[in-house]
Amino acid sequence: MLRCAKPSIRNSFTLSHLVRKLGLSLGLLGLLASPSLAQKKYDTGVTDTEIKIGNIMPYSGPASAYGIIGKTMSAYFRMINDNGGVNGRKINFISYDDAYSPPKTVEQARKLVESDEVFLIFASLGTASNAAIQKYMNNMKVPQIFVATGASRWGDPEHFPWTIGWQPNYRAEVRVYATYILQHHPGAKLGVLYQNDDFGKDYVLGLKDVLRDKYDKMVVSEISYEVAMPTVDSQVVAIKSANPDIFINIATPKFAAQAIKKIAELGWHPIQIMSNVSGSVGAVLKPAGLENAKGILTAGYQMDVTDPQWDSYPGMKRFRAFMAKYYPEADRSESGPMTAWNTSTALVEVLKRCGDNLTRANVMKIVANMDFEIDTYLPGIRIKTSPTDFYPIEQVQMMRFSGENWQPFGPVIDGHAE
Repeated sequence: MLRCAKPSIRNSFTLSHLVRKLGLSLGLLGLLASPSLAQKKYDTGVTDTEIKIGNIMPYSGPASAYGIIGKTMSAYFRMINDNGGVNGRKINFISYDDAYSPPKTVEQARKLVESDEVFLIFASLGTASNAAIQKYMNNMKVPQIFVATGASRWGDPEHFPWTIGWQPNYRAEVRVYATYILQHHPGAKLGVLYQNDDFGKDYVLGLKDVLRDKYDKMVVSEISYEVAMPTVDSQVVAIKSANPDIFINIATPKFAAQAIKKIAELGWHPIQIMSNVSGSVGAVLKPAGLENAKGILTAGYQMDVTDPQWDSYPGMKRFRAFMAKYYPEADRSESGPMTAWNTSTALVEVLKRCGDNLTRANVMKIVANMDFEIDTYLPGIRIKTSPTDFYPIEQVQMMRFSGENWQPFGPVIDGHAE
């Protein structure tokens, strides 16, 4: 029978010493490797090579003018992918049409979350459309981030922790207009045209925030319209009959353009204040007639692509180079591509900050602690949030249309409620 030689004490010490050394080395290796391994946390829609991003846009229907935003986002992410993606991962951008119809938005959101299994839904457009999916997104705990509408409801982290807006909220924006009116036209009579949904009603509430007990005296006509209507011509005629000094145009692009054109046809010359969402020179003011739009006031926060004063700025140079290469057929006078550029830039910044911790919870943690600038916004505009403040942009500057482009004037104003 073969016997194994009994190891000597020296050999036994050597072996155990080696084992301990080897164990220690493996432990050190484990400690060195574990941070990077621990950081690689993924939720649905993320792999080592890809991040699936969902989006819903009105490529058809009454708000189809906004479709250029989704097309520019698609081009933007092609550029990002051509340059290596975000932290080595390519963006798989999936964008669907909802025709600006909330029931269709619900259908597309469910498809994105449950069939396409996207990581998050980014910058979907429309107040009623996003409202229709807000509870669903929060129940599913899927981020609904940088919602492309300024309704104040997107800044409610207590009740909807998975939803966050982006642009200055409508209620804050119109507070700036109301303050301007009280300062420069304190005795003016106002006529208000507004879209009959959360979008339009937010503006009306913001006017009341500032005008308070003066509202009923100053507003001599307040008429709403439905998005299913073909035109707002009859509403404009009715408002004119009340003879207001200031016409406040709270409408999406198609209807805003109609109102401006109708006012000109009537030979009426009120002071006109228009919601920022319809500030595109290409999509709104050109169809309305540039001469008809001359003198209109709004409030802005991003650089006007038609204004040559910004051409020498590094951010605008990069934007123009991107458009020339990735979306050359777009109308250069449209503001939609710049909107898409800015929000897409912000999303990429957020994903970069996530590193390898690409969980949905971490995305919301990052977006709830933003503090940075984007160099294609007006100087002084800052993106800033906190866990209790889900309004990334709350500053605007008054602007007047010259007949060719928007010209900012006065200081950058904060639209916080007092």
